[in-house]
Amino acid sequence: MQQRERFASRLGFLLISAGCAIGLGNVWRFPYITGQYGGAAFVVMYIVFLIAFSLPILVMEFAVGRGSQKSSGRAYDELEPKGTKWHRVKWFSYCGMILLMMFYTVVAGWMLAYVYKSASGAFIGQDVAGTGAVFGAMLANPGELIFWMLVVCAVGLACCAAGVQKGVERVTKIMMICLLLVLVLLCVRSVTLEGAAEGLAFYLIPDFGKLFSGDTLAAQLGNFGQAAYAAMGQSFFTMSLGIGSMLIFGSYIGKDRSLTGESIRVGALDTFVALMAGLIIFPACFAFGVQPDAGPGLVFITLPSVFEQMPLGQLWCSLFFVFMSFAALSTIIAVFEGIIAFAMDQWGWSRGKSVAINGVLIIVLSLPCVFGFNIWSGFTIPGLGDIQGIEDFILSNNILPLGALIICLFCTSKKGWGWKNFLAEADTGKGAKFPKWTYGYMKYVVPALIVIVLIMGWVPVVSTWIGA
Repeated sequence: MQQRERFASRLGFLLISAGCAIGLGNVWRFPYITGQYGGAAFVVMYIVFLIAFSLPILVMEFAVGRGSQKSSGRAYDELEPKGTKWHRVKWFSYCGMILLMMFYTVVAGWMLAYVYKSASGAFIGQDVAGTGAVFGAMLANPGELIFWMLVVCAVGLACCAAGVQKGVERVTKIMMICLLLVLVLLCVRSVTLEGAAEGLAFYLIPDFGKLFSGDTLAAQLGNFGQAAYAAMGQSFFTMSLGIGSMLIFGSYIGKDRSLTGESIRVGALDTFVALMAGLIIFPACFAFGVQPDAGPGLVFITLPSVFEQMPLGQLWCSLFFVFMSFAALSTIIAVFEGIIAFAMDQWGWSRGKSVAINGVLIIVLSLPCVFGFNIWSGFTIPGLGDIQGIEDFILSNNILPLGALIICLFCTSKKGWGWKNFLAEADTGKGAKFPKWTYGYMKYVVPALIVIVLIMGWVPVVSTWIGA
C-alpha cells in the first residue's frame, strides 16, 4: 500500500488549514457585515459563537481525517460501524467542494484582475461612480472573467499537482507569510491616517446599544436576533466547515499534538486575519467619510476610490488586492487538494490523473457563473438572484450546515463513530484536550444551532416567494 503523504512541518499544517479558512469570508464579508451590525459589539458576539459553535466542529473534522487517514472520499468507510451507511454522505462532501469552486474561482479571479487594474492605474482619479463603472465593465466582459478564472485554476492545480509537501505546503506557506506581512503593512498605513480614530472607536469599542436599535421592544429584540444570527452564521461559514475541506488536512498530520489545541491555533489565526482586515477598512472609511455599511460593493467599488485619495494610493490599492488575492488563492489550493485527494482515495487514481480530470471539470463548471454576469444575466430566481447567488445559496445555506450536522452526529452517535472514539483521537498528543463534559452540548445544542442556521437561511427566500 502506498504510504500516505504527510506535511513536512507542524507550521505547514497550521498555515494551510488557516489558509483554507482564511478566504473572502474573512476579508470581504466580515468587514461589511460588521459595519452593518454596529461594529465592535458584533465582533464580540462573533468571537463568542466562534469558540462555542465553530471550533468544536473543526476539531471533529480534523479528528475524522486523522482517525481514518483518508479524505472524505473514504473517511466514513473507514470509521463507520459495520452495516451502517454513513459512507453515502461522501458524495455530499464532494459535490459541496465542487460547487464552491464553481463560483469561488470566478470571484478569486476578480481579485487578481484588481491587482492588475490597481497597478496599471485604472482607478487613478476615480470616484465611487468611476470605480463602479470599472467593476461593471469587468463583469460584462466574459472573456476577461474567463481569463482570470483560468489563471486562478492554473495556479491551484499546479500547486496540487506537485504534491502535498512540494506543492500545497510549500506554496501556501509562502503565500500565507506574505499575506500576513502585507496585512500588517496595510493596517499600519490605515490606522495612521488623519481621521482614523473614529473608525478605530467604531471597530474596537463595543456599544451593545447598537444591537438593540429600534423604536419598540419588538423591533429591538428583532434587530438583536438578526445580529446574533449574522454573528453565528459568520463564525460558522468562516471556518469552511461541512464539506470535508478541513478533514483532508487532518489526514496529513501526525499524532504528536492534540487536535483541540491545533484547532484553537487555526481558529485564532483565521480570526486574527478577519479582525486585521477590519483595521484596514474601517479607519480608511471613516478617514475619508465613507459609510462602513456599504455592503458587498465595499471592496470592489468603495475601497478603490478610498485608497486613491491617500498619498501613494495606487501602491496601497495594489497591495490591498494582493492581500485579497492571497486570501482567495489559499482557499482555492486547499479545496482543490480536498477534491483531488477525494478522487485519489475513492477511485485509486494517481495524483496526476485526479488533477487533470478534476481540473477540466472545475473549469467547465465555472463557466455558468461567468456567463451569469453577462450573456446569461437575465436568468435569476427571486430571493436568490443570479447564477452566482443561486450557487452560493445552495452551498452556504444548505450543503455547509447539513454537512456540519452530519459530522457532528457522526462523532456523537453510538450508531456512528461515537463520542469515545472521537475523544480518543482528538486528545491524542500534547496540548489542550477536548472537554468530556460537553457531550450533551455537542449532541443536542450544537446540532440545534446548526438547524437554526439552516432554517434562518431560508427565511428571507421563502418570504420573497410568499410576497411574490
